[in-house]
Amino acid sequence: MEPEKFSPQELDECLRHYDIGQVCGIEDFVRGSHRSPKAVITTDRGKYLFKRRHPSRCEPAKIAFTHHMQRFLSEKGFPLPQLIPLRKTGETMLVQAEGIYEMFEYVAGEQYDRSAQATSDAGKTLATYHHLLKDFRNEYVPPAGSYHNAGSVRQAISETVSSLPLGHRPSAETLTRTVGSLREAYDACAEAADSAGLGAWGIQIVHGDWHPGNMLFSERRVAAVVDYDSVRLQHRVIDAANGLLQFSILTGGTGPAQWPDELDAARLEAFARGYASALPLAAGEIAILPHLMCEALIAEAAVPIAAMGSFGKVNGYVVLEMVDRKVRWIRGHIGDIAAVLEKIRG
Repeated sequence: MEPEKFSPQELDECLRHYDIGQVCGIEDFVRGSHRSPKAVITTDRGKYLFKRRHPSRCEPAKIAFTHHMQRFLSEKGFPLPQLIPLRKTGETMLVQAEGIYEMFEYVAGEQYDRSAQATSDAGKTLATYHHLLKDFRNEYVPPAGSYHNAGSVRQAISETVSSLPLGHRPSAETLTRTVGSLREAYDACAEAADSAGLGAWGIQIVHGDWHPGNMLFSERRVAAVVDYDSVRLQHRVIDAANGLLQFSILTGGTGPAQWPDELDAARLEAFARGYASALPLAAGEIAILPHLMCEALIAEAAVPIAAMGSFGKVNGYVVLEMVDRKVRWIRGHIGDIAAVLEKIRG
């Protein structure tokens, strides 16, 4: 799918609402969702990132909430791109006939290099985010759903069977076995987390999408965290578990079929140690992290495959089979993972 782009007329109309100086150059910015056009605007005052939101993410009340939250985090010194206000109103959301627009300062940075230092800082930054937003409130109430114990995820797991295109499926027996294995694992892990008392623990604002692609790094430190569209009210350990998964998962080879089963133990420990250096994890939270990681991995694959029959451009069944292997490995090494995580408690 070709990324959407701004028309010259659209940019001309929108940019006149900002006091950003004389425009010297405009370049398409193709990272992130192709459904949301973005451009880097260079002026005599600096660089800016301008974007139009996709219609599915144009709820004004939620955008206003996330902008309020980002300004709050910025005031506390949290690393994120600054929102650029409109010239006349000082608001940070531009509403036009074509949609809703946002302007940010452009943050130059590097992608995640999988080093222990960058991984640890990603964990520490998530803990800082949780600490700063522990008591953050606004009249807008964010959604409370997550990948944990969700009916929508269970439905998606089942629907993967019929969503896979003909000609891209294994035998009915193999497909049924894989999907059944994922369903059993999801249910068992959700039950394990809930039995440990997760439901009784407090909830707060969490990020909801903590992964390397939503961060820029500089000298192996987090320079900026981006994308706050998934913020929600949830248990912080649900956010932490997804972060642990995203920063310890091993890839490689020519595609998911060649990805190894195991996690990267060194990066797992680095992320957890970084998190705990800023905000301690309780023993009960540590105990359920592997179960939540399994739920997160299953949900991340099942939901898009149920909807599209594939995972991006990758055959949906290849991804399901890879996820099944990795989930089996995690569940078979709960003790080993717990031993790694227990190190952070001294």
